[in-house]
Amino acid sequence: MKDFGATDSVGAGKRRPDLLIWGAAIFLVLAAVFAAAPALRAGPATLAGLLLLGGLAGVAILGLVAIRASTAIGDPEPEGAEAFVEALSEPAAVTAADGRLLAANAAWIQAVGDARRLPRGAAGARLFAALVKARDGQRAEGTLIIAGQERRAEAARLSGGRLLVRLPSVVEKEVFVPTAAPAPVVAPSAPAPRSLDAFSGASPFGAALLEGLDPFNSRILEANPALAAMTGVAPSGALFGALIDPPSRAEAETRLAEGKSGPFEVRLARDPTRIAHLYLYRADERLVAYLIDVSEQKQMELQLAQAQKMQAIGQLAGGVAHDFNNLLTAIQLRLDELLHRHPVGDPSYEGLNEIRQTGVRAADLVRKLLAFSRKQTVQREVLELGELISEFEVLLRRLLREDVKLVTDYGRDLPQVRADKSQLETAVMNLAVNARDAVRAAKGGGVVRIRTARLSQDEAQSLGFPGAEGDQAFIEVSDDGPGIPPEVMGKIFDPFFTTKPVGEGTGLGLATVYGIVKQSDGWIHVHSRPGEGAAFRIFLPVHEPTPAQQAAAATAAAAPEAKPRPPRDLSGAGRILFVEDEDAVRGVAARLLRARGYEVLEASDGEEALIIAEEHAGTIDLLISDVIMPGIDGPTLLKKARGYLGNAPVMFISGYAEAEFSDLLEGETGVTFLPKPIDIKTLAERVKQQLQAA
Repeated sequence: MKDFGATDSVGAGKRRPDLLIWGAAIFLVLAAVFAAAPALRAGPATLAGLLLLGGLAGVAILGLVAIRASTAIGDPEPEGAEAFVEALSEPAAVTAADGRLLAANAAWIQAVGDARRLPRGAAGARLFAALVKARDGQRAEGTLIIAGQERRAEAARLSGGRLLVRLPSVVEKEVFVPTAAPAPVVAPSAPAPRSLDAFSGASPFGAALLEGLDPFNSRILEANPALAAMTGVAPSGALFGALIDPPSRAEAETRLAEGKSGPFEVRLARDPTRIAHLYLYRADERLVAYLIDVSEQKQMELQLAQAQKMQAIGQLAGGVAHDFNNLLTAIQLRLDELLHRHPVGDPSYEGLNEIRQTGVRAADLVRKLLAFSRKQTVQREVLELGELISEFEVLLRRLLREDVKLVTDYGRDLPQVRADKSQLETAVMNLAVNARDAVRAAKGGGVVRIRTARLSQDEAQSLGFPGAEGDQAFIEVSDDGPGIPPEVMGKIFDPFFTTKPVGEGTGLGLATVYGIVKQSDGWIHVHSRPGEGAAFRIFLPVHEPTPAQQAAAATAAAAPEAKPRPPRDLSGAGRILFVEDEDAVRGVAARLLRARGYEVLEASDGEEALIIAEEHAGTIDLLISDVIMPGIDGPTLLKKARGYLGNAPVMFISGYAEAEFSDLLEGETGVTFLPKPIDIKTLAERVKQQLQAA
């Protein structure tokens, strides 16, 4: 610890000379001598000479006294502030408003040097700008150039007009997690403090003076108001360890016994959900303990970790689903071929049909994985929220059985939403079924409630959507069951995680709901307390149609709905360029299309397809291409081959959502999309429809 007040530790107790002040003193003495010269020549015996000499001597003495006083005036730092600065392992110093250093720890002297002032000029320009903000009570950040490298500095105001300047040891990136406090070091020894200093007493974090060197078994001699606000009433004489939750206290005691210097992460006994960092400073036979509440920081860390985990799992699930879709497509196309050879009545038909049904179940599992990873194909439409739930309510009542009562609550002025109807119904159904299973497992029956409403921005934020902007469409599915245990809450949206017995759940219900809501640009929040049931709240952006969209909707409503009939005869004629990197899918699909009369040109990637398109320029009637391929992908292939294809229609097939690549098709016409897995009947129908339309 270095004090830049009255003495300098480097100079062994001697004051460092200030050349400007001593120069001023010398010039003052010389001026007095020159002024006294006329009086000396006139002779000191005269009254005028004596008066002049006496006056000059008095002025010289007063000037020297003033100069000496100016060198002695300092701004000594109180003992408590020095102790707190020394407890920090990062470079830290206490300065005056004009940049004079009043005290600094060893880390500061090692990093910056033992100068008595903060660096000026370009090196400290931004830091002085931060000091101006800090004088006004703001927590300010600036930079300080040390040895040619830029270091981030933080400034905060202390009592008495002083400023605390810290240089965090790690330059942190701007992430959602706030800056963590630096790790403290338990100081070796210092004079025992008799009470908390003004700095600790007025600090926004908890501080307590303890009698003894064992923090958890020492009694509190004095505590500041911030500690009392954090832990409840902390009277003098109480054990400091009683303020800490016992499990985290035992862990901290173990770390302290191992010689760890901290900070120690503890939970407060008053509210175990609150987390604090404990810093200790030793002064002779006493301890000063600092408690900094980091509950919000920990919550943000957990949310960030959860979001990163869900994103990583979603990417993995999407990749697995894409590859699995290719395999399922090949299996289903081969089954279609075999079923054509073994129709009803054939001994092999029953076994082949069972395989096909198993494939359908596998395809449904893939759709759930794609929904979770937000890559499922969606067909968005404008939906009336109230009509959607009321129409779906009939099916829900059948699903919930007699021992579970369904209660619906429709709010007023329900908005429109733009979403995929079947997906939104699936999300609500999964939540209702989960609520049903929860109440039946807990007490043999109960109540499931579905509530819809239009929420203002403030209402949405209060119900769990912190990023709400404008009005929100609200769907809540709740129950009166046992609620969700806190240790399970962070895993409920993970795929394949389930609390149901083996064989009674896949663990994809809530994962699917999560993906559907996110793909619909919405937000989902879970509110649950043990014994009070659980409420899943879905927030969707309100759709406000433009005048042009309203006119188009009115025209469409007035016109009779004409649905194209699928062709009965699936045979046809035409030249098709089929591009697919999966050999099993391409080979079987091409063979089945040839069996229906089409000429099929096969390409295993985009480069080969370009060569074939150039060789048959102007004679290709339809392009069928996968979207995701090594090398040139489907949309890029279309742009490069459009000159050879002319106005031929294009059909993309993929296991990914159409939204994943729709922006790449801007300006293209005659493009349709067929999601995987596909069967030969659907493929043949779409091919014939496209060729007839062209």
